[in-house]
Amino acid sequence: MPDYGHELLFGTFITPSAQQPDQAVALAELTEAVGLDLATFQDHPYNPGFLDTWTLLSWVAARTQRLRVSGNVLNLPLRPPTMLARAAASLDLLSQGRFELGLGAGAMWDGIEGMGARRLTAGQAVAALREAIDIVRGVWDTTAPTPLRHDGKHHPVPGMRRGPAPAHDIGIWLGAYQPRMLALTGTTADGWLPTWEYLKSPDRITANRLIDEAAEQAGRDPRQIRRLLNLFQVDFSPTSRGFLQGPPRQWVEQLLPLVLEEGFSAFLIGRDDPRLIQTFGQEVAPALREAVAHERASAGTPAGASRPAAVLAKRLPGIDYTAIPPALAAHAVEPGDPLYDRVRHTYIRRGSPALVLRPGDAAEVAQAVRYARGQGVTLSVRSGGHGISGRSTNDGGIVIDLSRLNRVEVLDRERRLVRLEPGARWGEVAQTLAPHGLAISSGDYGDVGVGGLATTAGIGYLARLHGLTIDHVVAAEIVTADGELLRTDATHHPDLFWAIRGAGGNFGVVTALELTAHELGDVAYAQLSADATDTAGLLLRWGALIEDAPREVTGFLSLFATPRGPMARATLIYAGDDVDAAQHALTPFTQFGPLLEQHAQLVPYAALVAPPHNRHHGQGLADTRSGLLHHITAEAADALHAMLHSGEVAVVQIRSVGGAVNDIPRDATAYPHRTQHFSVIAASTPEHRAQLDTWWEKLYPLLDGMYLSFETSTDPRRLHDAFPEPTLGRLRELKARWDPDNVFDRNFPIPPADSPAA
Repeated sequence: MPDYGHELLFGTFITPSAQQPDQAVALAELTEAVGLDLATFQDHPYNPGFLDTWTLLSWVAARTQRLRVSGNVLNLPLRPPTMLARAAASLDLLSQGRFELGLGAGAMWDGIEGMGARRLTAGQAVAALREAIDIVRGVWDTTAPTPLRHDGKHHPVPGMRRGPAPAHDIGIWLGAYQPRMLALTGTTADGWLPTWEYLKSPDRITANRLIDEAAEQAGRDPRQIRRLLNLFQVDFSPTSRGFLQGPPRQWVEQLLPLVLEEGFSAFLIGRDDPRLIQTFGQEVAPALREAVAHERASAGTPAGASRPAAVLAKRLPGIDYTAIPPALAAHAVEPGDPLYDRVRHTYIRRGSPALVLRPGDAAEVAQAVRYARGQGVTLSVRSGGHGISGRSTNDGGIVIDLSRLNRVEVLDRERRLVRLEPGARWGEVAQTLAPHGLAISSGDYGDVGVGGLATTAGIGYLARLHGLTIDHVVAAEIVTADGELLRTDATHHPDLFWAIRGAGGNFGVVTALELTAHELGDVAYAQLSADATDTAGLLLRWGALIEDAPREVTGFLSLFATPRGPMARATLIYAGDDVDAAQHALTPFTQFGPLLEQHAQLVPYAALVAPPHNRHHGQGLADTRSGLLHHITAEAADALHAMLHSGEVAVVQIRSVGGAVNDIPRDATAYPHRTQHFSVIAASTPEHRAQLDTWWEKLYPLLDGMYLSFETSTDPRRLHDAFPEPTLGRLRELKARWDPDNVFDRNFPIPPADSPAA
């Protein structure tokens, strides 16, 4: 049998003992700690000596960060497929794409029947499993326009609403041994999950052949089906005592033919032995990966699972899909892939990229940059996809999606030093830091990705007390345009470090940031709603109140045009838990306008920015304008009043800066706006874009500067607003050094010095 080219996976098959529940969890945590990929658990619901497998899977997923989890295999007769589909998608969403679905047709029918399920013959069980797979995939298919209906003999579904869709393309792996189950694996499943000791008749070679034949008869490429293997009778010893009974080197030698000649690509060891798990993860797995990579390179074996013909037919010109580096191919998404609709768009923009690469570490980011440069198409980089500027997707190009680089670590609590990867969401950062009594000012919405905000500026709820997010970045790791990974800080490439803090998206792909966090627990949070008919008067009062407030107070004011007239909604944060001081500081704001509603409470900072993990489909307002004001003057208030009362601008927002933001010298970072007190945003719908521009032009002479992340116009004049001289000149010189070919040109492109565009 051939090598099917799948990425190798290594993991454990852990006993879910109810007598030692902590041991099962500890072994799963060890599985992750030693670098293994997957923890699996058998599923025998009729055995009271075992924990419920689904509960255990959920618990382990919550206790780990990178580990995939799966049943090995889940007992379908006792888990109805409609509920199984929703439970699987829910766990996958909660774990950020770390669940796989191992399924079995059922065994030990006395126990199954004793719990109320109907006993099935072998043929009936296979037919029921076939129906269940169709139902599960149907529930996950939220793109279908109609409810799910299935006229099945074993699992009828009269009509149900589809969804939720899982976070990733969950693999359905079947525990199969007999010919009918093997044929079902070939025609329908994503993987085959047998146990070595049970593979007797048919043997491994015959079973693999039956799967391949069934796949080909169904019009599938056999490479679409991963081959996994449970291994129970294994041990490490100084000398050989048999198959997988010897030193790690012997294990590698004996597993290598299973990959290269029989197509197995995942190995799960079924012994609850910490020493064995540690050696498997730290010695066998990396050595086997290296050996397989060497053999595949020599043989020219294509990496990654083969895609269906329907997906291949949607490949776009200009991309050499066969040249995708093997490490990236396993997680790449193309048009037609099930995950494509989840990764093609951003919050603001709809996109149709030809390829989305999802690297898992900095080395893979470097590979992605080098590969993308060789394709000659547009390159976009995305951390969270929520950037209002909307430039992290494209049409017909490549997107480097950093969502898998999402680790959040407290490196040194005493120094408040934190390491963040760019794909983490700020809500996740807040949740991780909260138990340490720490926080980082980071916008106002928990779904925003770390990478974009922390390299542009970072106007957040704590800005007036703690400054911008970039003001607390002390080091950054970045992949530059030539694919080199660098660490930058005050002493290592300091010019590049300066540029990253304010214009980072123009100089490479940031793969990690180190920041100093703030000591913070609870904060006082207030929301006020007011009639904004007198918009100008309300704005003048708001501006004066903000500038007079203590630095602990940061406020965001949103003004909406409604059929009943303009309305105002204010969000105020007092960055501390002193209730008396907060009340004294926030009470004056009740006079900013005719109040309609007010609400205040003491809450953990992390609760304000909890990440909802919304699915992006270009649902935001596509046209926004951004500017900075030193003060809200009468002229500015009148201009904003006229804008909002025109009915042609949907929303205006005023965010307070000033305070600690202005303590930083303007040349300390590439964000030079250190004297203004307010950020202004105006947005409208596409049909009112021209009118938005007209109203903005009337406000424009009163502005000084622009907050880059909130601007969707690419008018070259706006570049000078974002980076006035001498900042722009310095950035162009650095661009000529670090990215002379302007590879990173999507985030308000800065032309290199001496280039024609300059």
